[in-house]
Amino acid sequence: MTDVSTARVAPAVLPKPNDPCWCGSGTKYKKCHRGADSVEARKRGPEARSRGIRPGVISPIRTVPAHIKRPDYAVSGRPGRFFPPSEVNSADVIARMRRACKAAAEVLNAAAAHVRPGITTDEIDAITHEEYIKRGGYPSTLNYHGYPKSLCTSINEVICHGIPDDRPLEDGDIVNLDITIFLDGVHGDCSATYFVGTVDPESERLVRVTRECMMLGIEAIKPGRPISDIGKAIEAHATQHGMGVVRAYCGHGIGERFHTSLQIPHHYDPEAKTIMEPGMIFTVEPMITLGHWHHRVWDDGWTAVTADGCRTAQFEHTILVTDTGVEILTVA
Repeated sequence: MTDVSTARVAPAVLPKPNDPCWCGSGTKYKKCHRGADSVEARKRGPEARSRGIRPGVISPIRTVPAHIKRPDYAVSGRPGRFFPPSEVNSADVIARMRRACKAAAEVLNAAAAHVRPGITTDEIDAITHEEYIKRGGYPSTLNYHGYPKSLCTSINEVICHGIPDDRPLEDGDIVNLDITIFLDGVHGDCSATYFVGTVDPESERLVRVTRECMMLGIEAIKPGRPISDIGKAIEAHATQHGMGVVRAYCGHGIGERFHTSLQIPHHYDPEAKTIMEPGMIFTVEPMITLGHWHHRVWDDGWTAVTADGCRTAQFEHTILVTDTGVEILTVA
């Protein structure tokens, strides 16, 4: 599950020429972002747009056996306000994170094996729920700020936080499965985007480039360098392929807390000046679009979709900064 950044977000409906620009500059829209928005609109063809995902019926919240250790928000839905004094983790936390992240990767692989036309995302949620429990873990998303399910399933133009429901997956869809497990007192987080049946060439290209963006962001991780290096590498690759990088959601520090105060922008943000240090653990999870990076959120308060209806994909790993570079923790 992604964290929310402080980036300025454009509305789904752009301003009129003489209205103030959506970016908050105070300048008229026609003198600010109108030209850039028009260029982006010309780049986006109708083949990039999805038919439009609609909310389905959400089943009752699933139960977790009493013997499974729970995070602090499992009952109330409200995580505690404590944040670690340092983003550098102890050897004990790192060891536990390796176990939890390996389990998360296993659950993701198990869930992905069931992706096919005709299966509902609620059925995938049920399968995933049991996979967590089988490993002695709690689904981290379950009741986190009231989220009702054990994973996020984001289809086509859904950027992130899609809620599993009774909609069957259709041939040609793409779907992101976002898995987080609470195990041994820590959270392991990963996601990937999958083809449902046979998809069109643009969707194939989107998914390929998105995975490349994640890996380039991970390769940019080096102790002594600023966090901004990650987004710089990601945005450069996405731009080279004419794709947008979602700015409203970002990677995050993770460990004994699902989200720490550390944020990882996926676009180049010169203000992301935190220096990477050995022992830091965080997610790299770019959301790349075939159109613009603007987004809107459904009335459910969770489901984020592209404002222009273009498809989007996401990949995610939890990583550890080491003395020489990086270790990917979410591998089975």
